[in-house]
Amino acid sequence: MVVLLIVLLVIYNQLVMLRNKVNEAFSTMDVFLKKRFDLIPSLVEVVKGYARHETDVLQQVTRQRTATSHDDRSGLLAGEAKIGDALKSLFVVAEAYPDLKANNSFLTLQEQLAKMEDEISLSRRYYNGSVREYNNRCQMFPLNLVASAFGFKPMPMFSVSSDMERQAVNVNL
Repeated sequence: MVVLLIVLLVIYNQLVMLRNKVNEAFSTMDVFLKKRFDLIPSLVEVVKGYARHETDVLQQVTRQRTATSHDDRSGLLAGEAKIGDALKSLFVVAEAYPDLKANNSFLTLQEQLAKMEDEISLSRRYYNGSVREYNNRCQMFPLNLVASAFGFKPMPMFSVSSDMERQAVNVNL
């Protein structure tokens, strides 16, 4: 009986540790998403100065930025793809304005955003790895018995929600 109690305690503590690791990974990703989120208004303002008649794209970026501020984890993960698509549209617009592409403010913001995207990508991988490890433990026998008894539930992975992002990129030179 004592051995069973010790095993139960060890398993429970492992699950708590893994859940905390997933929460830490999500928080890390969230920090980078917030930094990117804060860069967007500056980027939109710089583009506005050059592309005043591209209001649809600018409004779409601003709208997606506002809509992505969800409190729940799955809502935030789903909204991320939409904000990424809106930023891509913004950079497509920027391609049509050579003066804008040469603007130091725009170049600096674009560079900061590129660095931020790299950090977000790395943090997404870390988050997904942490979720995979946690979900495996919650779903594999005999740990799944302890997990279900104490309310440990699988967590969502970050995944691409846009079919456009899954397709191969066509580059014409």
